[in-house]
Amino acid sequence: MDRIILHVDCNCFYASVEMLHHPELSGKPIAVGGDPEARHGIILTANYIAKRAGVKTGMALWQARQACPQVIFVPPRMYLYIRYSNMARSIYRSYSDKVESFGLDECWVDLTDTCHLYGDHTAGMENGYRIAQEISGRVKKEMGITVSIGVSWNKIYAKLGSDYRKPDAITVFDRENYRRLISPLPVSDLLYVGRRTEAKLRRFGILTIGELARADPALLEQWFGKVGLMLSAFARGEDRTPVSETGLEVPVKSVGNSTTTPRDLVNDEDVKLVLYLLSESVAHRLRENGFVGQVVEVYVRDNELMGWHQQQKIPEPTNVSEEIESAGFAIFHRLYHWPRPIRSIGLSVTDLKPDTMPRQLSLFVDEQKHARLLYADRMEDDLRQRFGFRAVRRGIMLRDGYLASLDATADDHMIHPHSYLERGNRTGV
Repeated sequence: MDRIILHVDCNCFYASVEMLHHPELSGKPIAVGGDPEARHGIILTANYIAKRAGVKTGMALWQARQACPQVIFVPPRMYLYIRYSNMARSIYRSYSDKVESFGLDECWVDLTDTCHLYGDHTAGMENGYRIAQEISGRVKKEMGITVSIGVSWNKIYAKLGSDYRKPDAITVFDRENYRRLISPLPVSDLLYVGRRTEAKLRRFGILTIGELARADPALLEQWFGKVGLMLSAFARGEDRTPVSETGLEVPVKSVGNSTTTPRDLVNDEDVKLVLYLLSESVAHRLRENGFVGQVVEVYVRDNELMGWHQQQKIPEPTNVSEEIESAGFAIFHRLYHWPRPIRSIGLSVTDLKPDTMPRQLSLFVDEQKHARLLYADRMEDDLRQRFGFRAVRRGIMLRDGYLASLDATADDHMIHPHSYLERGNRTGV
């Protein structure tokens, strides 16, 4: 039996949320992002009025102003988007426990095991469409924004469906219509086909998803390696990747944190800032639970969701944020060489031990510095517990107030988009 999978995409998410809180902007072109007063930054999203005038995600503010002189810039408010993202996921989870986030504004929902509980008590694609209508109506009524939803038997086609018509639309790709509707679409519409892959496929005469589906998988493997086989399966609708379940519990073997960043990371300074935020969160949780750890791991996903990871053993177990960040940044430098901007990044500490165990002094570790850093971290814990997360911040956070707005000690912004491919190695363990 085919699965019933939805992909729900909140339309112009950040801009839609801002328009709810700024009703005076109704009917006007708005764009969220950057710092209009300082005249720097990029566009994170725009409403459809601005988009029709030529404003695009990733544009510099001055470029957006050139494209649409009337555009109104709104500074981003991450805490607000997180709240609305959680509200949307709460609605989705009332229909299934299998909800996989794909950034703050998109989710896959697997209805296969719960579809029969709604509608006409069948698990068919038609019932999936009716549930999609119900979800769309609830989001509009309860949150005041619109969504586009794709319905299909696999995650790739479901995402194609949510992109097929916007805004406020539902598209079903089933066994009867998928060849007719999907085959003519440009190959760039397929997940994982970025600009470089599209250009290479074009050189081989492959312009549409249908042509990719009909291409010899052996040739695709020869041209692209295992990615070619994956793209071939995606184009033919043979993706069987599961939708991740929420709420699964496992014994504590590591402490980690990851985030989909509010904008793509484009250089080492961006990464260092986010790693500091994550290391503060991880170190705080280690101390809170009485652990130290001796293996640090970094995992990175680029903006096409290719994944890399690497871990390394450090000289002594630690729960100090600066020591964890330093190890993580060194790993990142070896691991990632900027083929594309980064969409999400994570940091974890494993090989956990009780922090009450005796500490072996080492000639290669500055014990006085370690003690000072640990004392500073504990003072930071105390101040934040009494006065809030932003009561004390590191100077590096002044480099980019938008990235630094993430509260990495909170759990409610943690989004873990699934990566179909993982590239990396494990060293020093």
